[in-house]
Amino acid sequence: MTAMDPTDADLKSALNRLKRARGQLTGVIEAMESGAECRDVVIQLAAVGKAIDRAGFAVISTALRTCVADAADAGEDAPDLAELEKLFLTLA
Repeated sequence: MTAMDPTDADLKSALNRLKRARGQLTGVIEAMESGAECRDVVIQLAAVGKAIDRAGFAVISTALRTCVADAADAGEDAPDLAELEKLFLTLA
């Protein structure tokens, strides 16, 4: 599979989302360790999960755009549609 370009705007957005999720996850862990309310922990866990999912979809979207649309230039290491579909479904 072709390497990701960290300067791509969509991937930068995904990286920022993951960094925020990392901070949220740290907050969830600290909340659990300090005995926070179950409801608050679950809400924050859901937010972390959604942020990670959205980042994953952004990565797949970028791969679709760059790898499939530019397949002629991508070389033999580019993923085909079946591989991208499999990656997409791993996030479902």
